[in-house]
Amino acid sequence: MTSSSGRSIGIVTAARGDERNLGQLHVYDGDGKGKSQAALGVVLRTIGLGICETRRTRVLLLRFLKGPGRSYAEDAAIEALQQGFPHLIDQVRTGRAEHFGTDGITRFDRQEARRGWDIARGALASALYSVVVLDEINPVLDLGLLDIDEVAQTLAGRPPGLEVIATGRGAPRRLVQLADLHSEMRAHRRDEATPSAVDGIEIYTGEGKGKSTSALGKALQAIGKGISQDKSHRVLILQWLKGGKGYTEDSAIAALRESYPHLVDHLRSGRDAIVWRGQQQPIDYVEAERAWEVARAAIASGLYKTVILDELNPTVDLELLPVEPIVQTLLRKPVDTEVIITGRCKHPPAYFDLASIHSEMVCHKHYAERGVDLKRGVDY
Repeated sequence: MTSSSGRSIGIVTAARGDERNLGQLHVYDGDGKGKSQAALGVVLRTIGLGICETRRTRVLLLRFLKGPGRSYAEDAAIEALQQGFPHLIDQVRTGRAEHFGTDGITRFDRQEARRGWDIARGALASALYSVVVLDEINPVLDLGLLDIDEVAQTLAGRPPGLEVIATGRGAPRRLVQLADLHSEMRAHRRDEATPSAVDGIEIYTGEGKGKSTSALGKALQAIGKGISQDKSHRVLILQWLKGGKGYTEDSAIAALRESYPHLVDHLRSGRDAIVWRGQQQPIDYVEAERAWEVARAAIASGLYKTVILDELNPTVDLELLPVEPIVQTLLRKPVDTEVIITGRCKHPPAYFDLASIHSEMVCHKHYAERGVDLKRGVDY
């Protein structure tokens, strides 16, 4: 999570003291990209927490409108984690494999939505799970396939320690009111007068939660693609301003690396401390440049098909890196290399104009604003 106030901008690192025990209800909606990816990022963190710590944790990934007849990029990576850590994750799909609209609703769609919700209700009541992800439940409710009053009442009565993630377009007002966190993924449409976009560049920014989490979900998808489809689909995850230890996703990424060492590389840089504007230290510049040299060489090489540049935006905003070399590297990237850039910033740098996808996470509500602590395995 990023903190900013006045002229300051910095990253809340894993070197934290207090951690909340109370579960929160997260709602991700909007027309921008990143909603289901953010859910996958939480899945990765929760599995990582279960790997690196002895505390009991288990996640249910329940996916509505994503029937078993269709394959998804992340499937192979999730299956690999399930095989290695079967006690940490369950996944259930419901619905048809194909997309449909309001006019195409059938009895089968209602039955599948009800089947999924019955599973969700059982999971919520069982106390077996620490995190329950209700992926694409928002459009299910918007289409009237489930009764919003029943869903809201069940979620309101969930066990106090349970984290629930609800995703998808069209979150109903009742669910948003109930949520402890509401982050809208807002798509930025390109101006046709400035057609400078480069295919394969995605940017996730904004004040709301979901930027790094979406990038982790994207990494999980890319790793899954490498496992199942293309053994040359190698993934690099680079993270600025996040040095030190304590990030739960590290354990899950390390487990995937152990099974598939040729598919994923991961590097952190920076101090395990918040870097505020006006308080930069020489080591901050050294660490930022170190990671950028790796990123520049990796992008130019064509070796990696997906490169995650997590928290690059605030690194540039803090003037730890110059903008022009980044622009030039992105302009020259191989056609089949995807670059994912995350982080909030006060002044959008020039490379924002190159993005083919730009999703802004708009914060409508966040439990941190009420003084609620962050939580390992969910927030970091």
